[in-house]
Amino acid sequence: MKNYSGFVNIVGNPNVGKSTLMNLLVGERLSIITSKAQTTRHRILGIVNGEGERDGEKMRWQIVFSDTPGVLKPNYRLQEQMLRFSESALTDADVLVYMTEGQDEAEKNADFLEKVKRQKSPILLVINKIDLLTQESLAALTDFWHRTLPDAEIFQISAQENFGVKQLLERIVQLLPECPPFFDEEQLTDRPERFFVNEIIREKILLLYDKEIPYSVEVEVDSFKETAELISISAVIFVERESQKGIIIGKAGNALKKTGMLARKDLETFFGKKVFLKLFVKVDKDWRQKDGRLRHYGYELS
Repeated sequence: MKNYSGFVNIVGNPNVGKSTLMNLLVGERLSIITSKAQTTRHRILGIVNGEGERDGEKMRWQIVFSDTPGVLKPNYRLQEQMLRFSESALTDADVLVYMTEGQDEAEKNADFLEKVKRQKSPILLVINKIDLLTQESLAALTDFWHRTLPDAEIFQISAQENFGVKQLLERIVQLLPECPPFFDEEQLTDRPERFFVNEIIREKILLLYDKEIPYSVEVEVDSFKETAELISISAVIFVERESQKGIIIGKAGNALKKTGMLARKDLETFFGKKVFLKLFVKVDKDWRQKDGRLRHYGYELS
């Protein structure tokens, strides 16, 4: 039986549904999802294995999906690195999934789109959220992308409704190069457990706080102790200014308690056991602009 494996990288502008699609394809909630832009800050890998048939022969396959930050024009050092994560996904893709939707403005990141056009690997142009479009709008959008990326195959899906995703996956499998698997079958992602603790806490901050607060926050696990029945986690929420610290904590600590309660529930679902979560808030002044702090938090600068 032949083996087919490849890196399938999902790129596109913010809020087009990349993380929702990634989670559907992987079958696990690896990427956090909110309606706010810049929710995803890293490249996150999700690994899927399966068996099927190709050219009349039985096959085994492994897809290494990669969720990436939404493409944007950077205003500070953290956003510069987020853009590098997205651009790096163009260089190592065996199959590139460029994702868009009806409200997306392709021209706002024209430089990135030009790089997509120069891709040598197969491009699958995915129009998401088609349940929100009229037939006329969808036809016009499809025609636009036929002209913009003439070499791309176009798929119309609704990730939220899980419509068209199965057909997209089947096409991806058929495009994989013949290659041994990159990871063990049991491995779901390349990220450690602590990474997902950080992300789940950060997701709750994105959902509960407004304006600049969520974008000024980084989360770091201070301790992670696991027994058969319980995981005890201590984590620090870092902000850039003292005034932000007060907002995160809230009156009588109520805002921080709510963040912790919501995060704990999701962590218990993620790990499948009881979680005790303790949160602290500290100031790390202007961390988004400092290369040393970005490296410390896992944003490797080249």
